[in-house]
Amino acid sequence: MNDFDSVLSAAQRLPDEDRLRLIDALWESVPPDSNAPFSEEWACEIERRVAELSDGAAQTISWVQIREQALARIGYGKAN
Repeated sequence: MNDFDSVLSAAQRLPDEDRLRLIDALWESVPPDSNAPFSEEWACEIERRVAELSDGAAQTISWVQIREQALARIGYGKAN
């Protein structure tokens, strides 16, 4: 078993709260200029959403608010 498989296997045995913390920590460790691979469908959706933002047609929500709501859904933290 390679390192990735070992780490993934260990991470999958963590409690939900710890797995979410791990996801957050890993995402924060990815350099902002890193190009994540996207499927063709996701690339099209990203382009559509960027166009909506550029046109002012999309309503945005802050990351802080989104994160608070997500954590509240799993019983961790409070939503406004």
